[in-house]
Amino acid sequence: MITISEAVSRVRNLIKAVKQDAFVTDRFLYSLIMKHAKLLMRRQDNLNRIMKFNSVFQVLDFVELIEVDRAQADCHCITSDCYIKRTKEKLPAMIEGYYGPLIRSVTSIDFSEELTPTFPTTYEQMSRQKTFKYNKKKYYWFLNGYLYFPNLEWDAIRIEGVFEGDISQYNCTTSDNCVSVQNKTINVPEFLFSEIEQLVLRDLGVMLQIPQDTQQDNRHVAR
Repeated sequence: MITISEAVSRVRNLIKAVKQDAFVTDRFLYSLIMKHAKLLMRRQDNLNRIMKFNSVFQVLDFVELIEVDRAQADCHCITSDCYIKRTKEKLPAMIEGYYGPLIRSVTSIDFSEELTPTFPTTYEQMSRQKTFKYNKKKYYWFLNGYLYFPNLEWDAIRIEGVFEGDISQYNCTTSDNCVSVQNKTINVPEFLFSEIEQLVLRDLGVMLQIPQDTQQDNRHVAR
């Protein structure tokens, strides 16, 4: 995996190659890198490719659950005073895929059971079917930064997903607490960085009036 510092340096070197007096902050370059990284990862998810890259996924090993009124889960046609489980706190910011945040798995903390993703309306339709009583699957859905669990009794779950930043503070370990922000990794597949760099350079070309390579630009896959 590439670090934030390495990614920014690569882009900065590209800028210097075409405009010696260009100056932009590392923070701004990183924001451009992540803007295009999110777009390209969404495209990869649409092509069913992103789940293969183990290195981009991080784990929240213990996410506490609480009971909330079911109406808070945006379920339609459900009365109040009926309670389901929800993550106690909002999840750290996640990179969005084609169908929502990039979550590869939600399981029990001992990995023995895996939950099935769904949507509130889909779950309601399923629960009204006569055969639903034979359905032993446990479900969850994502809404406004939380996960909701309509048929779960656990106190905590484990989540594996693609988070925008470092999540060590959310886990039990403190091994990464002394690592500077610049030396933390970016959760983006390395094969995308060549395209990300060209897209960032194109953005900066407008702002810094960097001469554009017309031939290269015309054959760019993002055009």
